[in-house]
Amino acid sequence: MFIVVGVTGGIAAYKTVHLVRLLVTAGHEVHVIPTEDALRFVGLTTWEAISRHPVTTSVHEDVAEVRHVALGRRADLVIVAPATAHTLASMAAGLASDLLGTTLLATSAPVVVAPAMHSGMWAHPATRANVATLRSRGVHVVGPDDGALTGGDSGPGRMSEPETIVAAALAVVPARSDLTGLEVAVSAGGTREPIDPVRFVGNRSSGRQGAALAAAAADRGADVTLVAAHVDDGVLAEVSRHPRVRIRRAGTVDELAAAMAEVAGVADVVVMAAAVSDYRAAEVSERKLSKEDAGGDEVTLRLVRTPDIVAGLADRRRPGQTVVAFAAETEADPDALVDRALRKAARKGVDLLVANRVGWTAGFGSSENAVVIVSGAGDVLARAEGGKREVADSVWDAVLSARLQR
Repeated sequence: MFIVVGVTGGIAAYKTVHLVRLLVTAGHEVHVIPTEDALRFVGLTTWEAISRHPVTTSVHEDVAEVRHVALGRRADLVIVAPATAHTLASMAAGLASDLLGTTLLATSAPVVVAPAMHSGMWAHPATRANVATLRSRGVHVVGPDDGALTGGDSGPGRMSEPETIVAAALAVVPARSDLTGLEVAVSAGGTREPIDPVRFVGNRSSGRQGAALAAAAADRGADVTLVAAHVDDGVLAEVSRHPRVRIRRAGTVDELAAAMAEVAGVADVVVMAAAVSDYRAAEVSERKLSKEDAGGDEVTLRLVRTPDIVAGLADRRRPGQTVVAFAAETEADPDALVDRALRKAARKGVDLLVANRVGWTAGFGSSENAVVIVSGAGDVLARAEGGKREVADSVWDAVLSARLQR
C-alpha cells in the first residue's frame, strides 16, 4: 500500500520512527510528512532514512507535481502519529497551513490518528469536541493509552504503541478481494547450477519480488503456491504464515521447471518471477575442483544453455490460463528497455512480461523496484515503481485487466 504518515510536534514522535519502520519492512511504500515542530523532536534525515523517500514540510517544494494533492490522491491510508491537541483542532477546523494539512484535505483515503498529549489537554472540552467532530467525519482514533507522561505525570494521553497503531490502521483499509477464486502459481528467488560440490552458477536475486507477488495475491483472495528457489534470509518469514500460501522449494533449473510444470497444471495464473540461470556447467565435477587440478593460473569452464521454463509453460498453457514472465535487464534507456521487453514477450509467447532494470545497486537485493509491463500482443500496459509490494499489486492489476479483456 501507499501510506502517508503525518508526524506532529510531540515527544512521542520518537515512537513514530518505529511505526514507519514496521510499515516499510512489511512491504508498504511510506511517505512521511512531518510538521516543522515535529522536526524539533526527530530530524529530517531520520525520516528520509527510515522511509527511503525524500521528506519535506513545505507546499512550496515539488510545485510542478502539486505534491500535497499527489500524496493525498495516491494514499491508500493516512496515519497521523502523534496527533497533538493542536493538530486535532486544525483537522476539525479544516485548516491547511502546511503540507500535512493540505494533504489531509486532499485525500479520500482512510485517516487514522493516534492522539498524544497531557491528560488535562485530552480531557478538555475543546479537545473532546474536536475528536467527536473527526469521528463523525469517519476519522479513526487509536488511543490514547493511560500511563506515564512527560514531566512525571500519569494518566490518559500517552500515544499508543507503534504495533497497536499499525494493526488498527491496516485493519481499516478495505480488503481487496478481486483475486478470490483464482489459483495462482508464483516462482521466486534465484536458481543455482552446480559446478562442483561447493561452487555454483547463480545470480543475486533475493526473492523479495516473488514473495511480494505471492503475499499480494493471497491478500486479494487468491490461493497461492509459491515455488521458491534460493532466497535471502527472512524473505519467506511473513508470506509463509499466510493461510492461503503454500511454499515449495527448488534449487536448480530442472527442479524449478518440474515444480512449476506440476503446479501450473491447476493454476489460473502462472507468474515466473524467479531469476533462472540461463546457463549451467556442461560437466559437474563430483569433487571440488582445485588449483592443483587446473595446472596453471587459468581455468576454462564450459557452459551450456538451460531450458526456457516460461516459454515451456506458455506452450503448454490451458485455455483461459494466464502466463506472466519477468525479465531482468541492464538496459538503461527506457525506450530500449520497452523494445527489448516487447521482443522477449513475443518470443516467449507469454500473455504479459514484466521488465525491470537491474544493475550493481538496482533491482536485485533492493527493497525498491521499477518495472514496465507489456503484453504479448505488443502493448505497453503499465509502468510501476516503488516498494516491491506496490509493484506486485500493479502486476496483479495488469493481470486482472488482461484477463477481463480476453
